[in-house]
Amino acid sequence: MKNYNTIKYQELEEGIGILTLNRPERLNALNFEMIEELHDLLGELEWNLDCRVLIITGEGRAFCSGTDLKESSLIGYEDALPEKYSDLKYLNVDDVAKRKMYGQKRIAEVIVRLRRINQPVIAAVKGPATGGGFALAMAADIRIAGESARFNNAFINIGMSGTDVGSSYFLPRLIGLSRAAEILYTGRFMDAEEAERIGFVSRVVPDDKLLETALELAGEMLKKSPLGLRLTKEAINQNIDAPSLEAAILLENRNQVVCMNTKDIFEAFTAFFEKRTPRYGKR
Repeated sequence: MKNYNTIKYQELEEGIGILTLNRPERLNALNFEMIEELHDLLGELEWNLDCRVLIITGEGRAFCSGTDLKESSLIGYEDALPEKYSDLKYLNVDDVAKRKMYGQKRIAEVIVRLRRINQPVIAAVKGPATGGGFALAMAADIRIAGESARFNNAFINIGMSGTDVGSSYFLPRLIGLSRAAEILYTGRFMDAEEAERIGFVSRVVPDDKLLETALELAGEMLKKSPLGLRLTKEAINQNIDAPSLEAAILLENRNQVVCMNTKDIFEAFTAFFEKRTPRYGKR
């Protein structure tokens, strides 16, 4: 894996990847460089079979404070765009709408890629997760909150729509339409206690136990077959919008038959009867 300026990536030997947003001086706000680095890393993880579970967290006292509003390229002004990312030069300088759409799509595609990768994603959140950071947390499969975690839909508070980068898709599915509408309309903060009570996060732990808890959960997932874990995420992604029960079951049936024809099924059955943890190895 490459070295990055705004993110850190560590892959543990057992198959857990740790992605750390690394702009603590800006509360890990998303600037153009971080967005491009996330695209690069997620593109590699999509085909990385050694990494089986991904944990996302933030350096310092925040998870992610959302879009860095001081970097105007993110809202479409070409002047602030770093030279090495100046993909927008072909656009007419007066064509503001195209520049803004480009920037908006690059941010939103990070969320899509996070759902597309094969690895289950655990968001380990402490401090603020606002705006784009709120969306990153929602795009994870599982959210664990430190006691300091605070979530809000910041877009509505800065003159924009309260629905951005997948928030109107994820939030009603996570906590129900009525609660989601309140949060999206008001932009109010939700603390860790409330987030756990309404089911937005799986659990709340002390901040100093956050990564340890995420690693323990990831370790439980590693006891499952690599293919079985990947196909489970695929089915969740597809079947959350399945048009019918029959359509959902068709995909599940396919996944089960595929898994039944792998070597891992014999190791799983053997381990079950021997009352031990399966030894799948990397793949």
